[in-house]
Order: sequence, then C-alpha cells, then structure tokens
Amino acid sequence: MVSLSGCSNSFTVLREVIMSTKDVQAEMAAPAATKPATGPTVKFDDAGITNAYANVCNVSSSREEVVLVFGMNNAWERDASEVRVKLNSRVILSPFAAKRLALLLDSVVKQYEARFGAMDIGIAQTDKPAK
Repeated sequence: MVSLSGCSNSFTVLREVIMSTKDVQAEMAAPAATKPATGPTVKFDDAGITNAYANVCNVSSSREEVVLVFGMNNAWERDASEVRVKLNSRVILSPFAAKRLALLLDSVVKQYEARFGAMDIGIAQTDKPAK
C-alpha cells in the first residue's frame, strides 16, 4: 500500500512508487550521508502486489470517503449502441488521501506534458479562455 502522507516531496514519492522497492532502498542507502534528514524513511513492500491495467476510471464520494473504480473498455467501435466496461479494481480513500493523490497526479501530468507535449483528452477545459 502506498502512503501519500506528504506532498512537499512529491517527485521523490512518485519516483519511489514507479521504481521497485529494492531499487529505491539501494538508491537511498548510497547518498544518505549527504542528504539532510527530512522525516522517516518510507519502505514499500511490494511482495503481494498485483497489477491491473485500466483505461476507464469512475469516481464517487461521500463525506467520509472517495471511491475510485477502475476497469477496461474493450469496445473499439465508436458507434456501438452499448459499451460494456469490465471493472477490475476499487480503491477507497479518505478525502485527505484523495486530495494528496490529486496533487501528485497533477504534478505527474505537468511533468509528462513538459517532456512530451500537451495532451488533448477530447473534452472542453473551462479554466482556459476560448479563442
């Protein structure tokens, strides 16, 4: 399980999530003497982790939790009368963890777009003025 308990060092947390636990531990052990202490060391145990690909995500929330449901849309025809999405994962977060996740995802997308260019996801963005 990944803890999102702080966003001040979001790049390090994201890098650690992507890298394997062994790589992170080896990387952190070598330069530890030169880095100032910033808090407890986080070690990720990925022994029982499972992977699931998703191209669909649905979000719902209540006062106490935010629920993310992930799945696969295998309908490749655009004019299909019915689209069936096979759900494969559900993640339930506290609203505070959801906000930290939102900040981390925003940071990752900005870094991605800085490296590879802006993504057009096909929906109108209301925060940008129309031309």
